[in-house]
Amino acid sequence: MKILDLISVLENFAPLELQEDYDNSGLLTGSPSWECTGVLCTLDVTKEILQEAVNKNCNLIISHHPLIFHGLKRLIGNSYVEQVVVSAIQFNLAIYAAHTNLDNVIHGVNGMIASKLKLKNTFVLQPKSNMLRKLITFVPLDQAAKVQKAVFEAGGGHIGNYEECSFISEGTGTYKAGSGAHPYLGKLGERHEEKEAKIEIVFPFYLQDEVINALKKHHPYEEVAYDIFSMENVQNQLGAGIVGSLAEEKTEAEFLNLLQHTFQADGIRHSRLNGRMVRTVAVCGGSGSFLIHAAVKKNVDFFITADLKYHDFFDITGKLVLVDIGHYESEQYTVELIHDLLAKKFPTFAILKTNINTNPVGYFKGQGSFHQDGLEHQTHTSN
Repeated sequence: MKILDLISVLENFAPLELQEDYDNSGLLTGSPSWECTGVLCTLDVTKEILQEAVNKNCNLIISHHPLIFHGLKRLIGNSYVEQVVVSAIQFNLAIYAAHTNLDNVIHGVNGMIASKLKLKNTFVLQPKSNMLRKLITFVPLDQAAKVQKAVFEAGGGHIGNYEECSFISEGTGTYKAGSGAHPYLGKLGERHEEKEAKIEIVFPFYLQDEVINALKKHHPYEEVAYDIFSMENVQNQLGAGIVGSLAEEKTEAEFLNLLQHTFQADGIRHSRLNGRMVRTVAVCGGSGSFLIHAAVKKNVDFFITADLKYHDFFDITGKLVLVDIGHYESEQYTVELIHDLLAKKFPTFAILKTNINTNPVGYFKGQGSFHQDGLEHQTHTSN
């Protein structure tokens, strides 16, 4: 099993082209050509995670958060990131990150959160535009079905929950083959008329090379005529956040209790409650403050995310309840998502989930004990 075989599964599910401009998803250390001994799935990459991978004979670590986020000018161990990278190289460990590309697919990070809350009728909160291209090509009538099928198999023709979408019209094409040509139909030096099918198929921009290669491979003409157009249509399967409905409406207190239980959140921050029943919910794993106004426009009752600032809680008073459940807490099930994607494809291979909680944030609970980084600390107060 090559490392490439494993990461190809992830990239088919969440192509790297879907990551945000600031991101650094993909293979960060190691080589795709390495033989893989095992996979360890984690949210973050730390020294403890490296040691766990070594102990479990896994030479590929797949994380959600990229270990290397900004450019490194040297590897001399001055920073924590440098130290971990140097150790990964010493241990011959490959590190792969699936970050915002995994956020931007409907069944990715946010889809996982929605499933844990059992949300129904889900859709993307802020869909992406300019994600689609349209292919138009012209094919002899008797070859149209063959070419159409090839483009479908290359990833064309997906619109929402529908596959193999296209439009076909008929007309007459003309051409005159010159010296050195080898026409599929017609004679050299004579203008030829042929009944052709005009095929129109939509495809995601990141599959353009695959679509064009499939078209040229299966098209009978020596010179293939085709057009590619950029489309401003919104791609409803791609984008940030998820909106859905609860199976049964709850009081605000009931829903907050559900959040605390589902995400094992020791500390939940929220805006002022509105005294209304909770029916519709928006979610965004990680730092989701950029989606607050999008959530307001969707008239949701609650928006669950993380890393909110003090002033984020002001503008939405009376519009929705804004909830910060913690960064780690909101994305913890991404480990399960990555594991299950790979285990389904490779059921007999060593695909493991980390046993280490990498959350760097602890919560002080007053007199008694509190837990952080797996250690119990005793606290005392004076009378």
